[in-house]
Amino acid sequence: MPNSHIVSSFGEDIKNLRQKIVEMAKLVQEQFNNAEKALVERDLKLASSVKDRDAIVDQIEQEIEQKAIELIATRSPMADDLREIISAIKICNALERIGDYAKNLSKRVPVINEEKQFVANTTVISQMISIINDMTEDVIDAYNTKDADKAISVWTRDLAVDNLYDSFFRELLTHMMENPRSITSATHLLFIAKNVERAGDHLTNIAEIIYYIIEGRTIEMVRPKGDLSNETSF
Repeated sequence: MPNSHIVSSFGEDIKNLRQKIVEMAKLVQEQFNNAEKALVERDLKLASSVKDRDAIVDQIEQEIEQKAIELIATRSPMADDLREIISAIKICNALERIGDYAKNLSKRVPVINEEKQFVANTTVISQMISIINDMTEDVIDAYNTKDADKAISVWTRDLAVDNLYDSFFRELLTHMMENPRSITSATHLLFIAKNVERAGDHLTNIAEIIYYIIEGRTIEMVRPKGDLSNETSF
């Protein structure tokens, strides 16, 4: 009976850890939605709120790390359980970085708002964020249901984000060459687009981790990459 109680308690601990990961992922998704809305609507108050709420994302990351370390220290988990606990730390670290990108986006909204030479609309950025949100939704579901196929689906969709970034990159370069006065605002937009593209990379990493949790091995493919992001950093 005592052993049964310990196993049951440990199972509850793992469940709570998963719930924290899901909570963090949904908050990060909300942060990106609000950051995109603040950019499109030039809503400085909402942009400031996104920046301030990043502290909540950081706090949840710390709670997950602390709980995971505690479980390793006190439960001495083996095999699958140990793999999931360590993976939870990696996932929350990746989510924290995605939250940082949403914060960075929101910090540029006031600068964009002040620029008179607004060289391009934000349609492409909105499209990129829409894909990011779908990827986040599916990566949460893959994690909850242990769906390896859905994890692979998320993994492959990063290419669409990369392609949109490539297109936007070239569009803004053209604007800057044709009108040097647009360079400042175009550069800020490139920073924003790059943050979204990097968020896609981290979601791809999370999908890889989830696949590893489920299958116990890495995805045996080469990640599709054909974008300029490997050569251009902001």
